Amino acid sequence: MTLRDQFGLPIDASFNQDQYPTGRFHAHPEYEIYYFHGGGCTYLIGGRMFELAPGDLIIMHGMTLHAPIINRRLPYLRTIVHFDPAFAAELLRPPFQADALAPFRDLGNARVRLSGERRERIEALLAEMCGLYRRDDAVSCNRFLIAFLRLLHEVSECFAGMSPGPETAEPSNAKARGAQRIAAYLEERYMDDIHLDVLERELHMNKYYMTRLFKAATGFTIFDYLYQRRITQAKLLFLLDPERPVTEVGYEVGFKHPSHFTRAFKRITGQTPESFRRSLRAAT
Repeated sequence: MTLRDQFGLPIDASFNQDQYPTGRFHAHPEYEIYYFHGGGCTYLIGGRMFELAPGDLIIMHGMTLHAPIINRRLPYLRTIVHFDPAFAAELLRPPFQADALAPFRDLGNARVRLSGERRERIEALLAEMCGLYRRDDAVSCNRFLIAFLRLLHEVSECFAGMSPGPETAEPSNAKARGAQRIAAYLEERYMDDIHLDVLERELHMNKYYMTRLFKAATGFTIFDYLYQRRITQAKLLFLLDPERPVTEVGYEVGFKHPSHFTRAFKRITGQTPESFRRSLRAAT
C-alpha cells in the first residue's frame, strides 16, 4: 500500500518502478516532474525530442503527448512525480508567497541539466519522497507533503528566467532530427487531412524513407503518433467541456467520419468517446 492508496493523495512518486516501461505514447491531466538518473533515453514530448543525460530534469504539462524512447542495452533509471495542479495550488496558498507552479504554466514542457549542489538536493528530495510514498502512516504522509513542497520550490528555481519556446539544440544524429521534423509537423497539423503524400510534399522527404525513419527512431509508426495525438486532444476537449457533442469533437481533432473516431478512441483508451464523456459528467 502507498500513501495514495491509504490517504487518496493526488500525488505519486516512483523511482525506476518498471525496468523498461512499455514506451507507448501517453498523456494525463496531472503535471509531471521527470528526473533522469542514467541509461540511454531520448524523450519525445509533442514535436520535440530531448536526448537525455544524467542530471536532466524535465517538467511537463501532462496533456502533451509524450513517450520515452529507451536504449534497452542500458539500465533505465528515472524518478517520476505526478501531481494534480489544483491540489498543489491549494497547498501553496498564503502565507506562501512564491508561485512555485509558474514554470509548469508558463513553460509547459521544458528541460534543464543539473549539476553540483542543486543536483544533489533534487536527488535527495526525490529519494526521500519515493521512500515515504511506499509507507502508509499519517506521519509519513505529512513528511511526504513537506518534501513535495520543498521539491516544487527547488524545481521552480531551476527553471527561473527560462523563456517559453523550443530548445535551440537539435538531436545529434540525422535519424532523430528527421523524426523530430515529422513529429513537429504532426504536432502542428494533426487536425488536417494527413496522408503520406501530403507529408512527402510538405517535408520534402520520400514517403517510404520517412515511414522507415520515424519507426526506427521512435518505435512508433507515423499514424500511431497521429492518432494518439488526435485522441489526446479529444480527451482534453471533453475534460474542458463534457457536454460537447462527440461528433463535433471528433471532427475538430481531424476525424472526418464519426465511426472512425469512435474506433480509434476505443482502441487507444479502451472505451468509446460517449462512455468517456459520461464518466466525466458523472464525476462532476
